[in-house]
Amino acid sequence: MELLAYCEAKANELARFVKGEKSMLIRGATGRKLPYGKVKIGEPVYLIENDGKGLIIAKGEVAEVINSDRLSEEESIELILDQMQKLRLTDDQFKRWSGKRYLCLIELKNVTSIPPFTYERAVNMDDWITVESIDEIKKEISD
Repeated sequence: MELLAYCEAKANELARFVKGEKSMLIRGATGRKLPYGKVKIGEPVYLIENDGKGLIIAKGEVAEVINSDRLSEEESIELILDQMQKLRLTDDQFKRWSGKRYLCLIELKNVTSIPPFTYERAVNMDDWITVESIDEIKKEISD
């Protein structure tokens, strides 16, 4: 599988991945939803900012995945704090994710800039998209 993950523009996440200042993505919810349980080590992850431009501009590889069991608020906070060196969350991001019952932490390696491209956005409005091949949804940028 190949993965497409949105990075928070306000927190400058994507640039921080490329610069090596950050190495882990976080997703969480009160239930188990994508990407929980679906991400495998070695899978490619394409990165896009949630800035409305729709440009995929970086790619990395899954190095580690942590899918939590059901967590209490305190356990959720503890897990995030344990991984904060890799997550490098802003205060707003910490508030958003702490306390979630289920967390999925995805460490990336070899994150590099790639020639930008966009994709065919379907009805799916998730911030995490899984496809067999990125070529299925890839759209070249036309001038």
